Amino acid sequence: MNDGTCGFFDDDGNEINPDLFLKPGLCITCKKDDSGKQEMLCIINRIDQKNEKSFECDAYESKFE
Repeated sequence: MNDGTCGFFDDDGNEINPDLFLKPGLCITCKKDDSGKQEMLCIINRIDQKNEKSFECDAYESKFE
């Protein structure tokens, strides 16, 4: 249960460990991967889509372009 500490929590207050979710391939090829400024938003996006068949990210920027 959320007791005011920092971290990620679901709508019921249960703590979510983002390390337990696989990072989609799209994220690995993104300029923002492991970026300090974007990391929290990226994690939230991955957690939010954890049960989806495909992963989408409107903030994606390819490392290779």
